[in-house]
Amino acid sequence: MFPFTINKKVIALVLLASTTFSSCRKLVEIGPPTTQVGLDQAFASDATATSAVLGIYNASATRDALFPLSEMPGLSANELQNNVSSPAFDEFKTNSIAITNSVVQQVLWGYPYSTLNQANTMLNGITRSTTLSSSVKNQLTGEIKVWRAFTLFYLVNMFGDVPLPITDDPIKNATLARAPATEVWVQIIKDLTEAQTVLTDAYPAALRTRINRQTANALLARVYLYQKQWANAEAAANAVINSGLYSLNKNLNTTFSNSSNEVIWQLATLNGISTYMNNRDANGGSYTATPGSVPAVTLTDTLYNSMEPGDLRKANWIAATDIGSKNYKVITKYKITSLPAGASTGNEFNVMLRLAEQYLVRAEARAQQGNLAGAIADVDTIRSRAGLPMLDNSVTQPNLLLAVEQERKAELFGEWGNRWFDLKRTPSTSGGGKTRADDVIGGMRPATWASTDILYPIPDAQRVANPALTQNQGY
Repeated sequence: MFPFTINKKVIALVLLASTTFSSCRKLVEIGPPTTQVGLDQAFASDATATSAVLGIYNASATRDALFPLSEMPGLSANELQNNVSSPAFDEFKTNSIAITNSVVQQVLWGYPYSTLNQANTMLNGITRSTTLSSSVKNQLTGEIKVWRAFTLFYLVNMFGDVPLPITDDPIKNATLARAPATEVWVQIIKDLTEAQTVLTDAYPAALRTRINRQTANALLARVYLYQKQWANAEAAANAVINSGLYSLNKNLNTTFSNSSNEVIWQLATLNGISTYMNNRDANGGSYTATPGSVPAVTLTDTLYNSMEPGDLRKANWIAATDIGSKNYKVITKYKITSLPAGASTGNEFNVMLRLAEQYLVRAEARAQQGNLAGAIADVDTIRSRAGLPMLDNSVTQPNLLLAVEQERKAELFGEWGNRWFDLKRTPSTSGGGKTRADDVIGGMRPATWASTDILYPIPDAQRVANPALTQNQGY
């Protein structure tokens, strides 16, 4: 059963906000649909306001961005490979992305800004309402601020400096210049810390399909880690780990089930099949295909071979499969590819955040602060579940940090671009102002790699529509 209902009339309102940045002239010319519900009416009661906010969970921009936000960064990191040739996709796997790339324009830029516009409209409606109960107002405010922070997190990691719309004024937003990345990170932290204060640990929907306080903490831990605020990252991860709400699944094959106690936040699907597995057409986008067919996206041999012998994640989350004359490393974190005869729903959704990452966040933060014993304990928690031997207690800090990087690679592959972002944010082992992306991707693709490739290009069509937008270096 779908764990929440959606008021379609209210969705008509929120979808008005789903236009991406375009020229002011076009925005002025677009009139509201005749069925649109007024903002004040939509937020007049707890029920209608909740329906409006739930629209962001199920909006097409939200759903359609799920797989690409894992796939495209995965191609950039040589973590994933696309098996159906496409000029737009191939540019990611050679780190040679054109400013006219359609995936960058529509999906990586357009969909997140659609979500931001929707979130800002929701926040305006919640703020203006004088009739919502305080508990519902707090819950909805916290949910939307986490959504906005989550969306901005991906934009700033992919593009660096980006426009920062925090109002629902479409004319103003259409002409925004790029805000410095430092300002975007400040806004992300502000939204998440404010969400912490108004949310509670109670989930407002079954199966953790809506946001609670620990969702905000989990994302905040990641944000602090990326910003090298080690003590804050450790504290936020501590809050999640010590909340008593979550535990690691000993059986790796149940990690991504929708009843998994490791899940911190997941997006529901109508049929109980994850978006990552639901599109079985190899020309689409998923980790699976009909039997005997090649999946659209698989793990690279490079990443597969980097995993240690005996790693249970390798055995349970990857299926080395011969298809034709070639062996493919099929990602099987999610298990359900289709419903068996007679079944009306499966038991897997789309996992957004999970507990294992929090142990690895805390491990890295502790190692950076010199607490090597604490960091080793956290890494060993993850390695133990994976059936691997414990780390040597005499490991040095530099080697421990590399061990954390390796565990993140083995644990989080195929999920939300984590490998690409880790390579971009981590300094090179050789110093010189370079990154681990220079070390790793530069070593794999010396003919096409440049240090400026750590940022994607600002879509050319957006720069035409908004001359205030500048371009990233190297494009």
